[in-house]
Amino acid sequence: MDKGVFGRMRFSRQILILQIGLVVLLLAVGLALVSWLLWGTLRDQYGERALGIAHTVAVDPAVVANATARQQGGELEELVQAVTRRTGALFVVITDDNSIRLAHPDVTQIGKRVSTDASEALAGNDVVSAVQQGTLGVSVRSKTPIFAVDGRVVGEVSVGYEIGDATGDLVRLTLTSALFAAGALALGVAASALLSWRLNRLTHGLEPHELTELLYEREAVLHGIGEGMLAVDAAGRVSVRNAEAERLLGKPLPVGAPVSDLDLSPRLGKAVAERQPVDNLLAVAGNRVLVVNSRTVHRDDRDLGSVLTFRDRTDLDALTRELSAVRSLSDGLRAQRHEFSNRLHTLSGLLQLGHNGEAVEYLQALTDTSVSPDGLGDTVTDPYLRALVSAKIEQAKEKGVTLGLADDSWVPASVTDPIAVNTVVGNLLDNAVHAARMGTRSTVEIALLRNGSTLHVSVVDSGAGVASEVRETLFDEGVSTKIAPGHGLGLALARQAARARGGDVWLADAGGEDRGALFVAALPDVLEDA
Repeated sequence: MDKGVFGRMRFSRQILILQIGLVVLLLAVGLALVSWLLWGTLRDQYGERALGIAHTVAVDPAVVANATARQQGGELEELVQAVTRRTGALFVVITDDNSIRLAHPDVTQIGKRVSTDASEALAGNDVVSAVQQGTLGVSVRSKTPIFAVDGRVVGEVSVGYEIGDATGDLVRLTLTSALFAAGALALGVAASALLSWRLNRLTHGLEPHELTELLYEREAVLHGIGEGMLAVDAAGRVSVRNAEAERLLGKPLPVGAPVSDLDLSPRLGKAVAERQPVDNLLAVAGNRVLVVNSRTVHRDDRDLGSVLTFRDRTDLDALTRELSAVRSLSDGLRAQRHEFSNRLHTLSGLLQLGHNGEAVEYLQALTDTSVSPDGLGDTVTDPYLRALVSAKIEQAKEKGVTLGLADDSWVPASVTDPIAVNTVVGNLLDNAVHAARMGTRSTVEIALLRNGSTLHVSVVDSGAGVASEVRETLFDEGVSTKIAPGHGLGLALARQAARARGGDVWLADAGGEDRGALFVAALPDVLEDA
């Protein structure tokens, strides 16, 4: 459909043309209004001047006497001619009470009836600023009655100014106003052009329909992607965010709010504050593990802030922890099979050497012993938990650390949430083994105890304890006593997993030079009868 020339024109140019048109229209209307007011003012001024002259003539004794006597010409004519020359009026006319001219600038008109209505003046009233056509042309005239000594109206005096005099003044004043209007028009056009240029610059030359499309595309991108997005301006305030970001962070993100007031996790807060590019940063937000990426944005040397994206890695971590639990079970079964294989080899050797009696005693000893092949006995019956502890024992042994199960451990039940248990117990043991390696004795002890459906865990190591400067922030993400980078999530994840089930993980004893740290965890509703 053809939109016409104006419809195809750029929006900024349309605005410029409309503004100029509006300025021209307003100036034209204003100039017309000024001209009309000036014309009324000039007409009234000439009328008042004419009335003043008429009043002066009407009270002249000679005029009163000659008008009473209806005396034409003579003294009245001389008076009229003198007043006309002196005031610059077009005419000064004197009539009797029958509207017959007694004096007139044109002597041929004397004795004739006036060409305009004089009844109002002969009725004793003034007529001011009447624009009328007479024998001398169109004029602005005023009339006043002549009163005799006894108060009777004996005639009237009419004084007029040529309409061209008032028109000439009007033209001069209108031209002066037009000059001011032209200046105002030039200023208005310049202001309109500046506004159009400013609008074009602010919108980067985009048309309104293009801005609308950008808005729709922005909303589609923000709310259509599966990642959370948070844009922060150069002043550290939220400028753009989508619903996914609020869901992942577990809190509202009002636009314009300072990021420092949002109570973000330490790693997220640091990523925003430092405004450095970040790739695949792991951060904890509520009960979720997020992968954070951050980029700073600049345009035309202008700092526009930074953009952070969030991906939920909770499900992936859950699968990873489940795989870790399965691997732990596999490692535990492998260790048991290895130990069982060694015992079978021993029994086979005794039989092959003919030591039948010793073989029987050895079998009897294996049958009567209460110690299981993995060394855990029957204090822990759940295969997942046994496998996890067995695997950690073997891993600790490889690192030169002795990991043992406390004598008072007692968990005759099945684990209903092996992933959460694996996360808490595994991370506590990993941290304890690392701490024990820094000590002199290199030992770790874990105690597992059932209380109804709640699993209580305590892990103590022989390390140097937890330094006082990190005790308050030990469970914050990014806080670690390890020197190598990439650590600081284990305890945070353990506490997150425990609190997700209504439990908790805490530091019961920070330890010191002669003893290591003691960590305790409570995991409700993770056990059931086997």
